[in-house]
This record gives sequence, C-alpha cells and structure tokens, in this order.
Amino acid sequence: MTNLPDLSRFELQCLRKLWELREATVRDVHQALPDAPSYSTVRKIVERLEEKGAVERVRLDGKAWVYRSTVSAPRMIRKEIRRFLDTVFDGMAGPLVSHLAEMDALTVEDLRAAEEQIEPQNGHRSSAPRSAQSPTEGSASSASRAKQTKDERKTRANANGRSEKHDPNRIAPTKKAHSETRLTDQED
Repeated sequence: MTNLPDLSRFELQCLRKLWELREATVRDVHQALPDAPSYSTVRKIVERLEEKGAVERVRLDGKAWVYRSTVSAPRMIRKEIRRFLDTVFDGMAGPLVSHLAEMDALTVEDLRAAEEQIEPQNGHRSSAPRSAQSPTEGSASSASRAKQTKDERKTRANANGRSEKHDPNRIAPTKKAHSETRLTDQED
C-alpha cells in the first residue's frame, strides 16, 4: 500500500492488536482489547479498516473471517507521529521533546537512544568535530540538563502543584523551552 490511511484513535488501537496477533478474527481482537466496547463496534471498526485498505481478509475460520494488517507498524506509527507533530506542534519535534521531559516521560537513556538513531542519519553530531564540541553540545548537553539541584526540582514541582519525586534520569527542559512551548491546563 503506497498511501497510508488516516485512522481514528480506536481504528489504530484495533490495528495495533492485529499487529500483535499477526492474524485474528474480530472476536480475537475484541477479546484482546482492554475495556473493549461491544463486539459489534469492534466488528464495524475492523470493517472500516478493511475499507480503508489497512487490513485484509485472509481466510475463513469456521464462519469467522481471519484478518491481517496490510500496513507495517513502523510506517503507520511514523505517519501518525508526523500527523500529530503537524497538528499540535507545526511539524517541530523540539517542543514535543520538551513537553515529554516536563511530563517525566523522557529519561537520559531515552535521549541517548534517540541520539544514536540521529547520528547515523546525519553522519555527525554537530557541525564541529567531536573533539571541538563544547560541553553543552551532544550528550553532554543531555546530561547537564538532567543535573538540576534538588532545590530547583522541588521548586518547579511545587510551582506545578505536584509533589516532588526524585528521578535522577529525568530530563528538565531548558527555561527557554518552557517559556516558548508550555501548554497550560486551560488550553486543553
């Protein structure tokens, strides 16, 4: 399939179960979903996925059709992330990373893994040779952002109305990132 379909949240959730199961009947998908809606709702969603070309019928198992995905998980996930970035962040990943860090959903290890993915694509870490990089470039930058003092973390946590939990791997976004990209609860 050349063009990937636009999927609703629940269509994507059903498709993810199909990826996990590889091939499945509607009943299999229904049983695999946590807090699943009715069987008929899941059946309708699978039918919609078939209409959109995201799944196909493979064979009959008794009276039930067995389905499988026609779209790869990595391609579909990249498409959904791109759609989210375009919709919420005008296509920019930096503000998303700042929000993930602010939400305690990102660790130093996550950033290092991402950096390892980026390095082969770019061929280098920055425009300066590795030996000429300043301590604020590359992974040193990640590490330095992670090292806030306990008082700074506590002050920020109290300002956000939540209790402080110590996580040495949590990344604190820069003040500039906070001021440029912070979404308030009122905007939700």
